[in-house]
Amino acid sequence: MHLSVTFAAPVVLGGLPTADPLDATVRAWWAAATRQVYERIPDFGGYVVKADSEGQPGPFTYGRDHADGANLLAEALAPFGGVVHWRAFVYNHRQDWRDRSTDRARAAYDHFAPLDGRFRDNVVVQVKFGPIDFQPREPVSPVLAAMPATRLAVEFQVTQEYTGQQRHVCYLAPCWSEVLAFAPWGPGGPTVADVAAGAGPGPAAGGGLVAVANVGDDPFWTGHPLAQANLYAFGRLAWDPRLDPTAVLDEWIDLTFPAGTTGDPTLVRRTLHAVMDGSWRTYERYTAPLGVGFMVSPANHHYGPDVDGYEYSRWGTYHFADREGVGVDRTRATGTGFTGQYPQPWSRVYESLRDCPDELLLFFHHVPYGHVLQSGSTVIQHIYDTHFAGVQQVAEMRQRWRRLAGVIDPAVHARVTERLDEQLRCAIEWRDQINTYFFRKSGVPDARGRQIH
Repeated sequence: MHLSVTFAAPVVLGGLPTADPLDATVRAWWAAATRQVYERIPDFGGYVVKADSEGQPGPFTYGRDHADGANLLAEALAPFGGVVHWRAFVYNHRQDWRDRSTDRARAAYDHFAPLDGRFRDNVVVQVKFGPIDFQPREPVSPVLAAMPATRLAVEFQVTQEYTGQQRHVCYLAPCWSEVLAFAPWGPGGPTVADVAAGAGPGPAAGGGLVAVANVGDDPFWTGHPLAQANLYAFGRLAWDPRLDPTAVLDEWIDLTFPAGTTGDPTLVRRTLHAVMDGSWRTYERYTAPLGVGFMVSPANHHYGPDVDGYEYSRWGTYHFADREGVGVDRTRATGTGFTGQYPQPWSRVYESLRDCPDELLLFFHHVPYGHVLQSGSTVIQHIYDTHFAGVQQVAEMRQRWRRLAGVIDPAVHARVTERLDEQLRCAIEWRDQINTYFFRKSGVPDARGRQIH
């Protein structure tokens, strides 16, 4: 077990005037507090810390860096074999949307890469798999290739904060598998899974995989009965990241659902695969296109569309859509320079408008609506097509699920039916708001003549 702690605990709990990680009284307080924890919980694992992010206090308050802060806790834990997981989710959340030179995506690398080699052996720097915040599509974080002398953990999000809030079917194992198989130094080189396992190019041991999970007091644990598959898949991939997500889903189906009362013993499995296999990409289609992210409501729940919800906020998550085009210029040549945080060949690939993968284009480039993708479609037509396609796919998912009425547990069937009804309603809302927004911005009609409001 690891306990999440606040960096300011010596002030909040100990009554000290400071939490400076280099102050001798602060170090003594943490040593004593940690000793007390182990006296009560001898097999205690250690601490998880989020500091200097989103208003949380941290080492920056005292002119120190994150190695200073993490090493303070690591020193207190070392006599007991404990480990501190220090989250790299650190960025200034008071950015000015008018200043296009600022870039939240750069923050983790800018803060942590210069500290490589300075962390104690019982520190694990916990890095979100993408550079922003668990969007449906992000590139792999460059931090995972920038700290070969530091133990790194890869952080996934099982709970569907930005992928439908357990009201939408969104089987995330295919996304995680793509991340784990990604080779930051180029095809044939070490993968993200290798870095997590300590088999990367540097001397550091691995920090493993961690996840923000989603089990609560709902009768179905995760709210949506099918969301339980994500929790199971994370556990399986943590033990063997090479597993096929489809095979993992087979395991979960067989363990979760009996054969049912139908004469067709494969009906349940076939139906669940039809509903779940492509659900992550379906969700991506009817929400944020081409890696742009954050067209979601910011109202404390991150559910449902709000195209400009973050666009003029301090949180640094912008799409910069105007009448000419859309996307964030993160190139070295004309943008924020974020592409330069990657090693080759990815630095070159992401810098290149020609070579950048379609699914990440708007994450790395600001382009005209008429820009032609590698798929042959224009950006604006891709936006229209994918949002219409996503809604159609959800309608088909709902129809397939209805065939299991009377075959599986009625309570499970009723809950999933209710959630699929809501998913279809919400997908239609996403489609209509996103397509209308970009039609009104660009003035370019749908080439297929479909209704856009």
